[in-house]
Amino acid sequence: MKEMKHIVDTTLRDGEQSPGIVLRTEDKVKIAKFLDELGVYEIEAGVPCLGAIEEESICKIKENTKQAKISVWSRMRPEDIKKSLVCQPDIIHIGTPVSYIQIYSKLKKNKVWVQKQILECVAIAKSNNVDITVGLEDASRSDIGFVLSLIKELSREGVNTIRLADTVGILTPNRTKEIVETIKENSDVKIEMHVHNDLGMAVANSIIGAKAGADFIDITLFGIGERTGNCNFYDFIKASDSIFEFAMTKKQIREVEKQVYEELRGAM
Repeated sequence: MKEMKHIVDTTLRDGEQSPGIVLRTEDKVKIAKFLDELGVYEIEAGVPCLGAIEEESICKIKENTKQAKISVWSRMRPEDIKKSLVCQPDIIHIGTPVSYIQIYSKLKKNKVWVQKQILECVAIAKSNNVDITVGLEDASRSDIGFVLSLIKELSREGVNTIRLADTVGILTPNRTKEIVETIKENSDVKIEMHVHNDLGMAVANSIIGAKAGADFIDITLFGIGERTGNCNFYDFIKASDSIFEFAMTKKQIREVEKQVYEELRGAM
């Protein structure tokens, strides 16, 4: 029997960062309904701290979807977590820098600060009974020892899913397999793959990550996203439906693409 893998669609969050695409609230609601009917496990609907219009879009998406879990993305800041809670999402993804170049050079902080900050954010979300996925940003350039230590602390606080983010798109299949297997061997957390396509290997890396034990795969329709894009939804399913079980078929995805294309074309 083929193993079931869950699809997390981030077209409305990461996909909207694709150059030239700006989605109106009504566009987002329509696309979310298409994805919901398709059987997507989770829809990442947006970033609440961007402002009132984004909050309105997320709330309307939640009102107009029936099956998919609705998640939002948040920076690792307590005030942003509180803004996310206003939208009453099912899941909050908390972006957490884990590479030293991001911690020390970008944020001008240290590992202790990161650990303290993420645990504070987790506590706020947990106290409001919201599920959490901690996104390990720039995980592909991180120290695996620090990653494992952080996962251990997060697990103690009830976090059971981490997002392995290839933020700058440099993962290769071998490195993907190595990271996923190491995390699985040293923890009980579920893993979500979030891969960018800078080297043209987003689909390949996502498949290898799934084979190595990742439970959730982040995709976007048409593979849109910042820079060269994200893992292409249709291509991923087409390339791996003989290996894994999914809630949708290639034909169904093509039908949704046709419908969504009209929405995206109007937004370009």
